Formats: sequence, C-alpha cells, structure tokens
Amino acid sequence: MIRLNNIEVKFGDFTALHDINVHVKEGQFYTFLGPSGCGKTTTLRTITGFNAPSKGRVIVKDRDITDMPVEKRNIGMVFQNYALFPTMSVYENIAFGLRVQKIEKSDIDKRVREMAKKVELSDQQLMRKVAELSGGQQQRVAIARALVTNPAIICLDEPLSNLDAKLRVQLRNELKEMQNNFGITTVYVTHDQEEALTLSDCIAVFNNGFIEQIGAPNEIYNQSKTEFVCNFIGDINKLMPQMIGAIAQQSGRALDPNAATYIRLERLHVNYHGAHDVVTLPARILAREYYGLYIKYTLETSGQKVKAIEKNDGTTYFQVDENVTISMNPDDLMTY
Repeated sequence: MIRLNNIEVKFGDFTALHDINVHVKEGQFYTFLGPSGCGKTTTLRTITGFNAPSKGRVIVKDRDITDMPVEKRNIGMVFQNYALFPTMSVYENIAFGLRVQKIEKSDIDKRVREMAKKVELSDQQLMRKVAELSGGQQQRVAIARALVTNPAIICLDEPLSNLDAKLRVQLRNELKEMQNNFGITTVYVTHDQEEALTLSDCIAVFNNGFIEQIGAPNEIYNQSKTEFVCNFIGDINKLMPQMIGAIAQQSGRALDPNAATYIRLERLHVNYHGAHDVVTLPARILAREYYGLYIKYTLETSGQKVKAIEKNDGTTYFQVDENVTISMNPDDLMTY
C-alpha cells in the first residue's frame, strides 16, 4: 500500500531522516513511535507531501507520488492541534474538503451527515461552533473531516496528546474501533509507548532520524533488537554485574556480567515457587505502589534495586522491609 524507499530528508545542512524504509500494508494500523525530534512526524509529512525528500521515493499502490502535490495524494490528515476552523460550525468544518473538490451541495450534505453519524456526532453538534466543543468532540470532527473525502490513507500526528489521561484512553479505544470499522490504512505518530502497543498492527521505532526496529507490538516489546528500543518501550530493569553473576552461577548460563542486560518488570516474580528453570535470589521489599489491577514492588537484591509487577489477587500484599525471594527465567533476559 505505502512504501518508503531509502528516504532521506534534509533541512539545510541538517539531515532529519536517514535511509528510511517502510512498508505499510493495506488496512494496517501502522505507528511511528519515538521521542520528540526523532523524525517520526517528518516521515509522516513526507508521506502526505508537506516535506520533500532529498533522496528516495514515496510509493502508494505501486504509484510514485514523491513529487505529487499534497492535494492530489488522496491522503487524509489529522494534525496534533486538529487545525479546525474555530469560528465555523462543525458541519462547515467537515464539509470543507468536499467544497474544495466542488462536490454538489446535496451530495455534500449527505456525506457530512453520514460521516458525523459514524463518528458519533449528533445533528445538534453539527450546528455548533467548533470552539464550543470539548477536546474529544473536536478530535472526532478532525477525523470526520479527514475521512469524509474518502481518502485511501489517513495520517494522524499525535491526535491524543492534548487530552487528559482518562479521555485519552477512552478515545484511543474509539479510534481503534473506528479504524477497524472503516478498514482504512492508518499511519499514526505518537511518543506514547502504551498508545503504540495497544493500537498498532505494526510499529516503527525511531531514534535520531533512523529506524531502530520494525515489528508487531509483541516483537517490539519482547524481542527488542537494540538497547534503545529495550529502554524506550515500557518500564524495565537494567541488571548490574553482581546480579548477572548471581544469575549465571545459579543457572549455569554463560552470561557476561559487563554486558548491558535487562529484564521486564512482569518477568520478575516475588516469592514464586514452581518451574525448575527459574533462578531465585533473596530480596527485600523497599517500597510498594498499589495500582488496583497490579502492585509494583521495589526490591533490593544482589546489591541493586529492581522493580517487579505482581497481579493483584486481592490477598497477597508484601510489606515494606519484608524479606522475600525474587525469581526469573534467564530466557527472559535481554542482552546487548
């Protein structure tokens, strides 16, 4: 559906993107993930035509659109600040692109009302000024405006970043449901790891203008290819040489104590007794954080602090200063 072949983007002497290669399949929810300034928005703007690459080609449906004007690419765009017209009504905002295309008035009305219904905007809301709407409603207007022209692709640049945490989670779920219902190919930019993991079919992790890894969410999380990806995706423990040595001694594994070695919080278990292939080390509870669904413990073991997440079963609570054990499977270690 979308192919970025060897894309390089320069701004003066600064190279913002280095040799970017991406393949987005039709109907896929594809996310560009990374910290601020890493190149993910620049890549999105290269797809939509707002940035021109200094090298490489942009291919959509086997057609080279690298030099095609923005308005002819048939790509919907939702900006971070939504870029809506605040003094115009919701109806007029959604209808704007259709009027630019000189669609007949009766067809415009039909398509605007159908699209509004799909994104759960009422007839009353259609007549209100955009400035009168909540952030979540404005987001729906921006999505409706992007989709009403029947684009082949929709690109979204951090559309949830201006919302509060609760609304962000709610609209994240709605966004994925809408994408499934429309079946439209979606390219999404975010710096939020949880957002990327929950929404995406495929993730490209960006860092300093390069792509560090491309893969499904479980691959990115469980088989992080680089130390950057390992650290950026989710919370993680970095193990010190003393702890690595203790794991090697007990497991019989040949582990390099000086290597960068990590383990995810949920791969550590407090007072676990079971499988034969685990390493068990003495530990002491330093702190406890209660999150409802789970409890996060900070522990001291083998001369360092680590964190572990335990599912909240409603009965087991380890106390601060309690002596416990911490267990893990050496297969869950990530080493770089």
